[in-house]
Amino acid sequence: MSLSSTNSVVESGWRERVGERSEPVRERQVDSPAPHQAEPALPDPQVVPKAEKAKRRRFSAREKRRILAAVDQASEPGEIGRILRREGIYYSMLSKWRRQRAEGIELGLSQKARGLKGPSVKTLQEENRKLQRQKARLEEELRRARIIIEFQKKAAALFEPTTANEES
Repeated sequence: MSLSSTNSVVESGWRERVGERSEPVRERQVDSPAPHQAEPALPDPQVVPKAEKAKRRRFSAREKRRILAAVDQASEPGEIGRILRREGIYYSMLSKWRRQRAEGIELGLSQKARGLKGPSVKTLQEENRKLQRQKARLEEELRRARIIIEFQKKAAALFEPTTANEES
């Protein structure tokens, strides 16, 4: 395109013609505020503030027995669902508690200690063997040390009278 053809396009008023463009000219984005208006400080109703970490519920053996008894007494359709919603538990928890109850009431329904367990029997046995080997080694060293001390006493006794005679 030459310079003269460019001038003719500009002079023809192509920007001023309406309907020739496929999209209307936008001066600003729809979501952005006008430059002269201040942004309103309204919180977004869809954003929920982050709560602190939820605590895991723990049920005592008595609570588990109470809930299981209520579920066992439920006779109407939908009554078990109401109990589950009221207590805020899942059906799978009921199944687990029933299995625990079948294994043994107090033993199965009571809380199990969480976290690091004590040393296992295998590690205790290994440590015991290690300590026994260490004890045997130290006893052998002590026996050798006693033999050496006895020898030193005898040697000192042999040389003591000769050193006393030489001094006099």
